[in-house]
Amino acid sequence: MSYKSIVVHLDTSARSHQRLEMALQLAHRFHARLTGLFSTYVPPRHAFVVMAGTAEYYTAHERLRHEKAAALERLFHAEIARAKVGGQWVAVDGYANDVVPPYARLADLIVLGQSDPTDPESFIAEQFVEHIVLSAGRPALLVPCAGSAPSPGKHVLIAWDGSREATRAVHDALPFLEHAAKVTLLTVHTSGDQPPRARIPGADIALTIARHGVKVDVRELNVEHGASVGDVLLSQVSDLGCDMIVMGAYAHSRLHEVILGGATRTMLQSMTVPVLLSH
Repeated sequence: MSYKSIVVHLDTSARSHQRLEMALQLAHRFHARLTGLFSTYVPPRHAFVVMAGTAEYYTAHERLRHEKAAALERLFHAEIARAKVGGQWVAVDGYANDVVPPYARLADLIVLGQSDPTDPESFIAEQFVEHIVLSAGRPALLVPCAGSAPSPGKHVLIAWDGSREATRAVHDALPFLEHAAKVTLLTVHTSGDQPPRARIPGADIALTIARHGVKVDVRELNVEHGASVGDVLLSQVSDLGCDMIVMGAYAHSRLHEVILGGATRTMLQSMTVPVLLSH
């Protein structure tokens, strides 16, 4: 199993070039074709109709957006030529939550950037990352907005809770697991957990993974009731020296608002290493 088509979302944010570099490394590792998908925040035209002089602002915004897209496209083609990776450039117009998912669904893996509160250019759409993760039907690799982000996957931490989402994430991450030097599968127990018989043990899913030639170190951790599982995972990443997390993304919709599970929210806000999320 391998990823043969990778889509990397690109925009005008400061971390876009680093995200492209990681996607290039992954495309080279997996012998995959890389699509650079350019999509940025597009202000709704109707919002400017009622204000005098805003038509000129909208036109100037569009012109600047196309200029930045052209510069990034030139960089993309230069970089895939340098890396000897096959690829294509796609620039899409429109509301990102509508126009990005169809391209993400055509890929084996989509690479996204974490929203950066210090960089206004990283805002693409309301709950953009959450929307893509939950609607694409494909695994999404999220790149942190802080720190250096070398190609991940040397030591992978799997967050295992026996759920459908975690199971999906494990299988979606198999190309990474098969290339990893070390894989740690961690189950975090709290006093409010379901009875042991209702949860698939980590050792059982580790045996399934091992049939793919992956050696897995199975760990269990007991924490106090009310402890943040997301914070526990991030602490373990630091203690064990992991460079990537694999986990399921749990969510449901309430009144058209995406409501995420606690561990998923923590990762989206505080990730320190790339996180592969699958739903």
